[in-house]
Amino acid sequence: MTSQQPMQGVSASATATLLSPVSIKDSPAVERALNRSKIYLLISWSLLYPEDEEFLDYVRCGEFVEDGRAALDALEVALGSEGGERAKGKLTSLKKQLALVENLIASECVNWQLSDLQSEHRRVFSNVITLDCPPYETLFGNDHVFAQSHVMGDISGFYKAFGVELSKDIHERLDHLSVEFEFMHFLAYKESYSLCHDGPEKTQIVVDAQKKFVKNHIGRWVPLFCRMLTKKADSGFFKLVADMTADWMEFETAFLGVTPQPYTETDYRPATFSSPEGQTYECGAQDQGNELSMLLNEVGAQSFMDVKEKDKENEEGRPSGTA
Repeated sequence: MTSQQPMQGVSASATATLLSPVSIKDSPAVERALNRSKIYLLISWSLLYPEDEEFLDYVRCGEFVEDGRAALDALEVALGSEGGERAKGKLTSLKKQLALVENLIASECVNWQLSDLQSEHRRVFSNVITLDCPPYETLFGNDHVFAQSHVMGDISGFYKAFGVELSKDIHERLDHLSVEFEFMHFLAYKESYSLCHDGPEKTQIVVDAQKKFVKNHIGRWVPLFCRMLTKKADSGFFKLVADMTADWMEFETAFLGVTPQPYTETDYRPATFSSPEGQTYECGAQDQGNELSMLLNEVGAQSFMDVKEKDKENEEGRPSGTA
């Protein structure tokens, strides 16, 4: 678990805000957490290979843009002074990106069939792991399989610390960007729930976990991935998703007050990853308890997460996570 002490790089006023008790569910702090969670989920869903028409229908009918715009508008209202001018500027950029997505949907995507979206995904990401823009964290900055295993273990530690595991329904690795963003979606929702029900100490644990995961993981590799994805896609839906994701990461680092050390092009030295013996990695962090189900039902969220009972006996003796 993370420390309950405030992390470095956060102003005293921001820390006081994070630690202040929340008595009403429509408080700015809760709104910030809820709407950050929504943006993480939208991006997470955007990057998965479309197995069926659910996401395509969501895009074609305009709800993708509507939900994204509503989340950004609400986040802007609730933002206050959190993150400073840099965070506010990135929200403005994100709104412009959504407008471009809306124009693309109206001109092209509205007539897409599922095969068109699948073909576009394959064009950009390939049927195998593409080295042009791989959506896997361990392929960045880790030119040896042992270094990859270390990073993979740290990611797994975060998931285990918060009682989530990987869904068997969507086959991806736990270091896939979509999975990592869904984990941040989960943490931000958990923050909103904790603000309403758990008090400042438990809330701070969740906030600190978000900061650490952004600083040590997605804040390091996602900016470079977005530049690679923009170059590879060149145009179209996934190019716009790349631009949105890049702006969102800049917003998050400003909002959370963290300073990751992002990878550069010279740090990209991919090595072939070999899973530890007996381990498989699939996509979709899923809750092992009941708290997330209560929260998702309360706010009407969509998630790839499936509820499972937590086997406490199997958890005994496992190493604790870093989150």
